[in-house]
Amino acid sequence: MTFSVVQLLGGLSYATTLFLMAAGLTLIFGVTRIVNFAHGSFFMLGALFTAHWVTDWFPAWGESAPLYLLAMLLGAACAGLVGAIAEFFLLRRMARAPELYQLVATFGLTLALHDAMQWGFGPDEVFAPRFPGLRGSVQIGDELFPEYQLVMIALGPLVWLGLHLLLRRSLFGQRLRAATQDRSMLAALGINPKPLMLGAVVLGCALAGLGGALVLPREPANLQMDMNVIVETFVVVVTGGLGSIGGAFVAALLIGLVHTFGIVAFPQATLVIVFLTMAVVLVFRPQGINGLPAASHEASAGAREAAQKFRGLKLGRLWSSAIAASFVLLACLAWAGGPYWQTLAADALILMIFGISLQAMMALGGLVSFGHAAFFALGGYGAALSHSLWGASLPVALATGCAAALGVAAVFGAAVVRSAGVYLAMLSLALAQMIWASASQWVSLTGGDNGLIGLTLVNDEGRPLFYALLVALALIAVLALRHTGQSVFGAALQAGRDAPLRAAASGLSVGWLKYRIFVESAVLAGLAGGLFAANKGAVFPSLAGVATSVDALLVVLLGGVHQLWGAVVGSVVLSYASAELGREVTYWRGLLGVFIMLIMVASPSGLLSLGGLLSRRGRRRLRADRAIQGTD
Repeated sequence: MTFSVVQLLGGLSYATTLFLMAAGLTLIFGVTRIVNFAHGSFFMLGALFTAHWVTDWFPAWGESAPLYLLAMLLGAACAGLVGAIAEFFLLRRMARAPELYQLVATFGLTLALHDAMQWGFGPDEVFAPRFPGLRGSVQIGDELFPEYQLVMIALGPLVWLGLHLLLRRSLFGQRLRAATQDRSMLAALGINPKPLMLGAVVLGCALAGLGGALVLPREPANLQMDMNVIVETFVVVVTGGLGSIGGAFVAALLIGLVHTFGIVAFPQATLVIVFLTMAVVLVFRPQGINGLPAASHEASAGAREAAQKFRGLKLGRLWSSAIAASFVLLACLAWAGGPYWQTLAADALILMIFGISLQAMMALGGLVSFGHAAFFALGGYGAALSHSLWGASLPVALATGCAAALGVAAVFGAAVVRSAGVYLAMLSLALAQMIWASASQWVSLTGGDNGLIGLTLVNDEGRPLFYALLVALALIAVLALRHTGQSVFGAALQAGRDAPLRAAASGLSVGWLKYRIFVESAVLAGLAGGLFAANKGAVFPSLAGVATSVDALLVVLLGGVHQLWGAVVGSVVLSYASAELGREVTYWRGLLGVFIMLIMVASPSGLLSLGGLLSRRGRRRLRADRAIQGTD
């Protein structure tokens, strides 16, 4: 294991790409207060547009340095244009929504843009030519280093200097900084903040598109670029401190070097080291390297706003019994519908239990997690390994999975007490990525990407009983959530969620309350993961992936995080929509993304609030009509 100057330069070159992405995301968040999950899509758009321009549409441009550079700038401009359209139709309408709803809406935008690019550019990788005039290498000791990457290293500080001058010296930049501090005060002074928000989004998306275009001479453009880059971009932004471009620059250097040297020192645990670096920074500085402590309070305020109106706890016994009976009846009808509906219902029930585990900590505790899949995967692998290694039966396997989730949550929960809002969410994402990397690279134990298959925790004869168990556990999870919300513990949780300083002054142990609900939610997620392993007969590293965590968020927010039956409705809608669209429509993910965006814009509080929203609008319209008739 040796380190060299070439590896150091490689890390600095990679840091430039991370900084371009992180700077754009920081600009957008600073002005709009929106955590844009779709930022990786603009990176991919810039790369694909430029790659097709210099390889398929105008190949001659790939042989001229000025024209190649112009093509890169056109790719950045294309990303900025699409960003402007997204800001007008989506981001502007989500500006006052809690951050979690904004996150889910921009995830829907990610799905829509991904399928749009697949339709427009095709599914294949595109290999662009190397940059003219920079195709050689320079001798550094006994090693060679590409000339193009040397230019990339110089570009990072130049972009930082340009942004610094823009924000400090120009009128536009000064107004942007003012909008970051207090948009309402800026509007009171007669300055319309909407063009500033539009400008910030266009500039941020253009930087992401430029970052995508600049990587082309080093690697091909493909449809997996968005998700590959967005996770590390979030790591850089949170490590540097939300809203701080200077912090993003320092964090990009740190993460770029850690990534490069990690490949040499620990090639099997590179991702773990990157996220571990972020976790260490956040443990000692919960607001990031250069972030303001207030940012975390503002971020958590969005979660509290979404959680304050938790409904469904005061239903009478008659209504509760009727809803529970209807739930069981629908489950029985699904079983009677044949194998397709049985499979779909079983998947929905497991997703329901997983969603309720996240809903409990969000709705009652105000805790946000982007990595709840970590405990789902721990439960799945715990159940699978206990069965494959020791021949454990279903009850023992499920208990083992819950114990694995409990053990990790008990240790990780200490960080929960210190963090809040997006910082807590990113810490949980770091944990999930470390679990994913371990499952992918610990081949001797987990099977790596091949997973653990052939599990026989449930045989064909036991399927009906297992299905009944799923129905019972899902119903018990809902009733347990209802009971917790009505209990003294639930009331204390909500007090600590809404007014933590006042709750602490009243003698409540807010940290312990947060720790307890986090651990209990993790155990329930572990149970859902064990049930998934038993149902599918296999587990794979994707159980800990970002997509799994996003599924849990979608389930909760589609139905309504503040609705008792929100996760139930969300899991049914998401499972059915995914299955039916997947069978009938080629670009079904894009349609699902459009559906998610429409729901988040029309009813950010979820589908169960849509009826109440429509009825309130109807009552307001009726009162307005009566007032008009009275004046006539």
